[in-house]
Amino acid sequence: MPSVLIKNMIEKYNYPVLDEENIDEFIKSQDECVLFFANDPTRYPESDDVAMILPELVKEYGNRFSAAFVEQKSERSLQRRFGFARWPTLVFLKKGQKLGHISKVQDWNDYILKINDLLTSEPKPVFDIPLTLKPNN
Repeated sequence: MPSVLIKNMIEKYNYPVLDEENIDEFIKSQDECVLFFANDPTRYPESDDVAMILPELVKEYGNRFSAAFVEQKSERSLQRRFGFARWPTLVFLKKGQKLGHISKVQDWNDYILKINDLLTSEPKPVFDIPLTLKPNN
């Protein structure tokens, strides 16, 4: 369940809430977009930080990309599809194809550098492949 802060972000910015049923329709309808995978904010408190940062990133790029929130019940299967291993994660797409992702909270300048690199990169195919996750040491 999203935290109050994440719920407020969704409502204030009117971000769509996506699941396995509607994600393809959304990403194919966007030139560029970012998907916010928060998981459980109690377990991953950085998710609340990313909820504060995401709207500022969208604004920084002049609304160049649309943002959406991925519902927790669909996150695990979509995590495999978009190929990331850490929470929270922002997945960037262009015309339905993955550009890359940014996990965990970053310094503002690191976000800008990484997003600039992603937005100028070639899309990578999205595959539904299982990830082998190693336990944290």
